[in-house]
Amino acid sequence: MNNDRNSHRIKGAIFAIILAAGMIVAAITTLEGVDTRHASNDAPPGTTGLARPHPPLDRAPGEPARN
Repeated sequence: MNNDRNSHRIKGAIFAIILAAGMIVAAITTLEGVDTRHASNDAPPGTTGLARPHPPLDRAPGEPARN
């Protein structure tokens, strides 16, 4: 009886160690793919500028545009 309890404890300990190692490996591989760059207000190279607001239209919604 005591031998059966011991074998279950050993199997449980081995399972816990393998599970913990798998969780550590998963966390490390997940953190490798995380992009740590921060956003900034600087325009990236090669851009011509930001969009400019347009003046409001002189018509109601649903009214056809005048030519």
